[in-house]
Amino acid sequence: MKKGIIAIGLMLVMIAVTGCGKQAYQPQAINEDVDVCVICNMQVKDDAYATQIVTKEGKSLKFDDLGCMNEWKTQNGTEDIGMEYVRDYNDKEWIEYKKATYVYDASIRTPMAYGLVSFKDKQSAEQFIEEQGVGQLLSSEELANHTWEQSMDMMDMDMHMHEDGETHEEPHTHEQSHTHEESHTHDEHSEDQSGH
Repeated sequence: MKKGIIAIGLMLVMIAVTGCGKQAYQPQAINEDVDVCVICNMQVKDDAYATQIVTKEGKSLKFDDLGCMNEWKTQNGTEDIGMEYVRDYNDKEWIEYKKATYVYDASIRTPMAYGLVSFKDKQSAEQFIEEQGVGQLLSSEELANHTWEQSMDMMDMDMHMHEDGETHEEPHTHEQSHTHEESHTHDEHSEDQSGH
C-alpha cells in the first residue's frame, strides 16, 4: 500500500515538473514596433511566417522566416533551446516546431525567400498543396536534411514589387546583409578620413 502511494506521489511530481517546464517555454506575442529578426535584422511581422525560439533561460528569439531560425541553429547549436515555435499558415496559431507539418517549394513566397510554410496538421498542408498545385510535404525530421536555399527568383520578384510601391520589405540574403554592413562601415571610415 505504501509503495503504491509513493509511486503515485512520484508520478504527480514528475507531471508537475513537466508542466512547469512547458509553461516556462511559452511563445511570446509579436510586436511589430520593436521585434526584429535575430539573423537578418528585418522587421518581424505578425504573420504566418514568424517563428521563435525560447531558450532554457526563458529568452525569446524571434525570426521573420523559418530559414532564419534554421540559420541561428546552425550558428549556435540547439543545446540552449527550450522550445521552438512556428505558426500555422492558416490561423497564425503558434505550434511546436517538431509537431508541425511543412510544405516547401521554391515558388512559395516567404519573407527571406526560403519557400517553407508550416501547418498544424498534415491535412491542412495537403490541402494547401492541392490548392496551389505545388509543394513538397515535409516533417520536422525531414527538414534536418533540407537544403535551406534561398530562391533568387523570388527575391528578385519581391524587389521589383517593392520598387512598384508595395509596403513590404524586400528580402536580403544573409551574405547581402553582411556586405551592406561592411560597406556602411567603410563609408563611415572614409568620411572620418576626409574630415581630418
